[in-house]
Amino acid sequence: MDLPLTITPVEKFTVVEFKTPSLMDPVQLQDISDALYKLVDEQDKRLLILDFEQVQYLSSQAVGILLTLNKKLKDLPNSRLIVCGVGARLAELLRITRLDKLLTVKETQKDAIRTSTVL
Repeated sequence: MDLPLTITPVEKFTVVEFKTPSLMDPVQLQDISDALYKLVDEQDKRLLILDFEQVQYLSSQAVGILLTLNKKLKDLPNSRLIVCGVGARLAELLRITRLDKLLTVKETQKDAIRTSTVL
C-alpha cells in the first residue's frame, strides 16, 4: 500500500502530510481512511494535524473521512484534530460545507503546533 502521505511525530502531535494535489480516487481514499483510523483506533494517536498544503481537490468521500476522524477524536479525552495548509480552493470548499465551523483550521503546521501547545 503506497499512500500519498507521510506520517511524522512532531512534538506531541502526529502530523499527516498529504503528498498529492487530488484526494479523489475512491480506492486510494479507502486506504488513506484505513491508515488514518488506525492511527486513532490502534495506535492511540489523539493529537493529529492534517496538512493539506499540496492538496487542491477533495471528493465528498474525503470530506466524509475528515468528519469521521473528527468525530472519533471528539469522543476521546485529550484529543484534537487540526487541519492546516488549506489553500484558497479548499478553504472555499470548507466554507461552503461549513466545515470551517466544525474543524480547527490553521494556516501552517507551525501555527497548528504553536497555537495548540496549551493542550
